[in-house]
Amino acid sequence: MATMSNPMTQNVSRQYSANSNREGNSMSTSGAEQAQQELIEDFEIFDNWMDRYQYIIDMGKQLPDFPEEWKLEEFKIQGCQSNVWMRHEEEGDKLVFKATSDAAIVSGLIAVLLRIYSERTAAEIRATEPHFLADLGLDKHLSPTRSNGLHAMLEKIYAVAQQK
Repeated sequence: MATMSNPMTQNVSRQYSANSNREGNSMSTSGAEQAQQELIEDFEIFDNWMDRYQYIIDMGKQLPDFPEEWKLEEFKIQGCQSNVWMRHEEEGDKLVFKATSDAAIVSGLIAVLLRIYSERTAAEIRATEPHFLADLGLDKHLSPTRSNGLHAMLEKIYAVAQQK
């Protein structure tokens, strides 16, 4: 398990630890854990952070449309420098997250989070520690404001899963 230095990541990590210990979940077989590993492998092909940033931006361009009527205050993520809206729907026992931003890099960060956490059960989300942040070095290569926004989005995902 990677050590995370960002205080917000530590909070999410503590939340993960409490949830996984309580529920007895194992990350090793989850789809979310596999998605994190695949993301890490995707990033390994890039030699520098400029290419990694471009890959993140390109991922954001692939996000599905987010209807204008969803861009309401109730779906807005607080703590982000850019405008970010996120909502979820339940499809069977899975939580499906949809989100958008007015900033290219933030849209890419949304795409990263949705790749890992969307279309998962609440229990799987709660049991999945965001180790990809440290493993990819995102925790060291984002500005403080972008990092805060990323963690605000991640905390929203965990909060939704916690309510289920």
